[in-house]
Amino acid sequence: MTPQSHRHRTHYGTKVRRQRITIIILFFTSLVVAQTTISGVVTDQKNQPIIGANIYLEGTYDGDTSDDKGKFSFSTDETGVQTLIISFLSFETKTITETVSKLNNLQIKLREDVESLDAVVISAGSFEARDNSKVSVLKPLDVVTTASALGDYVGALQTLPGTSNVSEDGRLFVRGGNAEETQVFIDGIRVFTPYTPTTNDMPTRGRYSPFLFDGITFSTGGYSSEYGQALSSVLLLNTIDEPDQEKTDIGIMSLGASLGNTQKWEKSSLSFNVSYINMAPYLAVFKDRNEWKTPVSAAQGETVFRQKLNNGRLKFYAAFDTSSFEVNQDDINNADGIDFKLNNNNFYLNTSYKGILGDSWAINSGVSYTYAKNTIGIEASDIKDTDNSVHLKLKLKKRFSSRFKLSFGAEQFATDFNENYKESSIDETYGFDNNITAGFVEADVIFSKDLALKLGVRADYSSIFKSTDVAPRAALAYKSSKNGQFSLAYGNFYQNPNSSILKFESDLKSQKTSHYILNYQYVNDGKIFRAEAYRKDYDNLIKFDTAFEGFDSSFNASGDGYAQGLDFFWRDNTSIKNIDYWLSYSYLDTQRDYRNYTTSAQPNYATKHNLSIVGKYWIDQWKSQVGMSYGFSSGRPYTNPNTNKFLSERTKAFNSLSVNWAYLLSPQKILYFSVNNVLGLKNINGYQYADTPDYSGQFNRRSLTPASDQFFFVGFFWTISEDGTDNQLDNL
Repeated sequence: MTPQSHRHRTHYGTKVRRQRITIIILFFTSLVVAQTTISGVVTDQKNQPIIGANIYLEGTYDGDTSDDKGKFSFSTDETGVQTLIISFLSFETKTITETVSKLNNLQIKLREDVESLDAVVISAGSFEARDNSKVSVLKPLDVVTTASALGDYVGALQTLPGTSNVSEDGRLFVRGGNAEETQVFIDGIRVFTPYTPTTNDMPTRGRYSPFLFDGITFSTGGYSSEYGQALSSVLLLNTIDEPDQEKTDIGIMSLGASLGNTQKWEKSSLSFNVSYINMAPYLAVFKDRNEWKTPVSAAQGETVFRQKLNNGRLKFYAAFDTSSFEVNQDDINNADGIDFKLNNNNFYLNTSYKGILGDSWAINSGVSYTYAKNTIGIEASDIKDTDNSVHLKLKLKKRFSSRFKLSFGAEQFATDFNENYKESSIDETYGFDNNITAGFVEADVIFSKDLALKLGVRADYSSIFKSTDVAPRAALAYKSSKNGQFSLAYGNFYQNPNSSILKFESDLKSQKTSHYILNYQYVNDGKIFRAEAYRKDYDNLIKFDTAFEGFDSSFNASGDGYAQGLDFFWRDNTSIKNIDYWLSYSYLDTQRDYRNYTTSAQPNYATKHNLSIVGKYWIDQWKSQVGMSYGFSSGRPYTNPNTNKFLSERTKAFNSLSVNWAYLLSPQKILYFSVNNVLGLKNINGYQYADTPDYSGQFNRRSLTPASDQFFFVGFFWTISEDGTDNQLDNL
């Protein structure tokens, strides 16, 4: 080999190696050029860095986690338009869709998740009793295990602040309003006759059993524009959406018996509850102050059918009850007393649908029908009244985002009331037809997890008055700390006079109140504290110039009034093992000039001070739950005709201590005892004065007291269910 050829081969080899090196360099250079760096900083709305946020390209494994300064950086070989996702717990997830080359040095701000568990909740004027609520003052279990409630949801609610104790009536009197000012709804649809009928000095009860309900919202003021025809309060009852199992409930009581059953199928379920009560055996043992000719007997039946549909749920609820009694009651103006008899039949039908329409639209609709017939005898007078009422409702809701939701809807109320009055030569028939058409719109604006606003307006057109009432409403809530928040509410509320007025006079107008509420609420580890101040102004209240509403009364809508006060509530179920208790106190300052009042005064049903203490203790060794409930109310106003001063005197204070005991014979069998007013305290609800003075010019009087100072209850309750552990403790 010549030196020349050797040099040639050496040169060629060097050239090849150089080409290989160049190719390798170009290959790695192409890799580097193909990768893009994505980087930025993640902060909250206050420019504080968010540590640990997840940042990644959708559909890839390319991503990073923000460091202690909120910074992130990662490389990707993806090209073109991509979607970058940034997420962190309790913040809203953010997405950025952009060309990869522009996803660099990003300044990303995340907003707090306004739907998180610790987000602010508008609470002014409202108490919730549901297991799945963010903030529940009461649970469904409390409705029926409160000693003084006797299994009546109304009785349990009377232990909450804002209510006045009117023990001889039994209905809800809220913040200076009379019982007619509170309306009841089942699944958002109106109940026109929520209470069983009764007579003077005999408390009524709510018609419907807690057996079929799993949620209660009790609004003492400032409620949503969705609800109308209520001056003071609304009570919302929600039937169970879906039972967890099939079961049968059997009850044998000192007053009667009950039977309940639930059946489940793949997409539907059916529950029913029937009961029968007869007071005759009880009164044979525990006689009261009345002379009973026919003791109270009543039968009741309820059923709920639920059907799952593709995009919603249909519910059908029906209830029927009948009751009758005849009693002779003492009367200071009649030595033989006053004979009173009553027969009542009531039917209520409610059908509702709740579903999703798509594109963030939701629908709530329903219809209710009420048929109520009373046959009443008072001495020689016979009264028959019939009420046919219908409520139709349609509500639509659009979710534009988690921060803005809009609801609007329309509803129709129709009432046909007729009454016939007979007495010797008198035979009169009278009544009224009234149709109310209403529309409402309401916006929920959530600025952040700490600040929310609800704005709404409602309009009601009444055919009987031929007028429209427009009611604006607003509520604001601010979360001041991790566990505390403030709420404000304002609104106007209208309500037509009730049937006792409209059956005699229709040339009137809707009664009106304006509510102003300031609320503070603190919730932490099983403890809840609420403080609320309020003011209510009344206008257009009905006045008349006779002792009672009647044919000869002259009516007008010139009455007015006010109510203001403070409510406090404290509940704790964690500090002491196996003990759950709550305390509520209300201060009420109210006056009104209405009905046949001669001047503005505190109504005779209103009490300035109301205190309730409720406690429950589970005793493991005894397999028992024992409970107590204490109620106190300051004296109620009454008029003493010997002083010529209107509603100027007060009864003595009301005091009552009630106890109960539920003993588990086995996991599904319970023996239950309760005693109302266990100490037998002599309470006085008021006084009845003679119509004429005695020989000395004084009007004699008698005390208006409960028919019985105490009430005793004994029951045995047996549940038969699939799991073998479910029982009726939540129905007692």
